[in-house]
Amino acid sequence: MYVFILKDKDKDKDKDKNEEKLRDFRKYDIWIDAMQLVQDVYDLVDGFPANEKFVLSSQITRSAISIPSNIAEGASRVSEKDFARFLEIALGSSFELETQLRIASKRNYFDSSEFESLFKKIVSLQRRIYALRKNILNS
Repeated sequence: MYVFILKDKDKDKDKDKNEEKLRDFRKYDIWIDAMQLVQDVYDLVDGFPANEKFVLSSQITRSAISIPSNIAEGASRVSEKDFARFLEIALGSSFELETQLRIASKRNYFDSSEFESLFKKIVSLQRRIYALRKNILNS
């Protein structure tokens, strides 16, 4: 087994290289809007029937939480390819959330105006996540 020890100057070089790649996920509009979407979703599911607490409400909140979480985790990755992969996961979670909200809407757990408002936010977020991912992969 070999153990490699970097000299101090090599450590500084690697440190500078990694600092250049560090992304602040808190500054991404998609993360900010996804965080607001999580709040909106929690407000919505608070009005769901009690028998849905551990079923559809739980699924919906987990999908919503997954969107900003994956954006943040992806931003921590050094490679653009990894960041794009996590954006793809966030995008998938947004489609999952949309589907679950459509199911809840069909069950009449909230009125259509609430669904339309959330739907517009989700579609806007989906388009922007997709655009960022595409931009990253094409750069």
